[in-house]
Amino acid sequence: MKDQSLKVAVIGAGMSGLLTARELKRQGLAVTLFEKNNKLGGTWVYDPRVEPDSLGLDPGREIVHSSLYRSLRVNLPRRLMGFLDYPFSERDDPREFPGHEEVLRYVEDFARDFGLVESIRFGQEVVRVERVDEVSHEWVIESKSQGSESVEEEVFEAVVVCNGHHTEPRIAEFPGLDAWPGVQIHSHNYRTPEPFQNQIVALIGNGPSAYDILREISSVAKEVHLAIRGSDIHFKKLENRNNIWLHSMIECTNEDGKVAFQDGSFVYPDVIIHCTGYKYHFPFLRTNGIVSVDDNRVGPLYKHVFPPKLAPWLSFVGLPYRAVTSLVIELQSRWVAGVLSGKVALPSEEEMASSVEELYQHMEEIGWPKHHTHQLQQKFDYENWLVTQLGLPPLEEWREQMYYYLLKKITSHDGDDYRDTWDINKWMQEI
Repeated sequence: MKDQSLKVAVIGAGMSGLLTARELKRQGLAVTLFEKNNKLGGTWVYDPRVEPDSLGLDPGREIVHSSLYRSLRVNLPRRLMGFLDYPFSERDDPREFPGHEEVLRYVEDFARDFGLVESIRFGQEVVRVERVDEVSHEWVIESKSQGSESVEEEVFEAVVVCNGHHTEPRIAEFPGLDAWPGVQIHSHNYRTPEPFQNQIVALIGNGPSAYDILREISSVAKEVHLAIRGSDIHFKKLENRNNIWLHSMIECTNEDGKVAFQDGSFVYPDVIIHCTGYKYHFPFLRTNGIVSVDDNRVGPLYKHVFPPKLAPWLSFVGLPYRAVTSLVIELQSRWVAGVLSGKVALPSEEEMASSVEELYQHMEEIGWPKHHTHQLQQKFDYENWLVTQLGLPPLEEWREQMYYYLLKKITSHDGDDYRDTWDINKWMQEI
C-alpha cells in the first residue's frame, strides 16, 4: 500500500460520505468530497420540490435528490441510529423517534465537529469516474459546477462511491401500466397528503415508507387500497380502519380506469402510488464492464464494498439495506479506511471473486431474487463480520434485539403509534 499521502475522492456528502471522510482523515489520508448540492446531508435534506416526471422514468428529467416527505419521522430510535462514538443526542426535537430535521442537524453537527466541511466541494456534480492508469491506480474525476457546462478534471489514487440509493425510482410492472388513464407517482415524489383529499388511492408496497404514506393518506383520502406481494394475501378491510383495504398484487390495469388485483378484487382509483423502492444508479462510473448493475445487483462486490478486480482503489459504502443503515455505513467506512491505509488486509483478488460467486450461488439455491442481493439477512452476521475484520469489541446484543423487535412494529398494519407509546427504557431494562 502507498504512503499516507494517498489522495482519495469521496462521491457524495450525505451520511455515508461524511462517515467515510472522517475515517479516511483519521488514517491521515487526503480527502476530497464532491457534493452535487449546496448543502451537506444527502437524503436528509428535505426538498419540497418534486420531479416533473412523477414516476421518474425520463432519464433526461430534472432530478430531485431527496425522497423525504414532509412528515417523515425516523423508524429507529436515536440511540440505535447514532454512531458508535458520536451519540445521537437531543438537539431541537426531544422525541426518541425524531423528525428528519433532527437527523440533518445531527449530521451537520457531526461534519462540523470532525472538521469535514472544509473538505467538501459543494455544487460539484461528478460526471465521470474512470481509472486512467492500471499500474499507478490513478483515477480521473470529472466534475462540473452548477449552471456550468465546463468540466474540471482531477486525478486521485482511490475513489469511494457514497452517492446514496434513494433517487432513481423502481416502479411496479403490470399489464396495462402505460395505458391506464389515472395519475401515477412514485413515493420519491410524495411530499404531503393534501393532493389526495377525497380521492381513491391504490398504493403498492410493503416497506416502511409504504406504511407511513398509507397511514398519512388515509386521513384525507376517500379510500386507500394497499397492494402487496404474498401468496397468503387476500382481499379484506383492515381492522380499526374505515377506509383501508388490503389486496394481493395488481394483476392488470385497463384503459377504462379499472385496477384488477390477483385476488380477484378490483377498484377504480384516481391515483396509483408506487412505494416500490429504488435502483442503484452510478451514471458517472466507467469501468469497462468490470462493475455493473444487473437487476439492482451491483457487482461483483466483495462484501458489498470492493470490486475484486479494482480493489481497494474503488469501493462502495452504503449499499446494504434492511439494516441499521448508520451502523453498517460506519463499519464499512472504517473498513475502507483501514484497507487504504494499509492497516487492514484484503484477501487476494481470486479469493474475493470466489466469495462473491459463493454468495450468488447460495442465493440461487435458496431462491433469493437477484434484486435483493444487497438486502441483509436476519441477524447481524454482516455487521459482526465487519467488527471482526476491524478488531473492534463485539457489538452490544441489545442493538440486534432492538432492531428486529422494531422491524415487526414498522411493518405492522396496526403499529401506527409505536414511536410514541413504546417505553424504550423499560424495554432496555427487561432484555
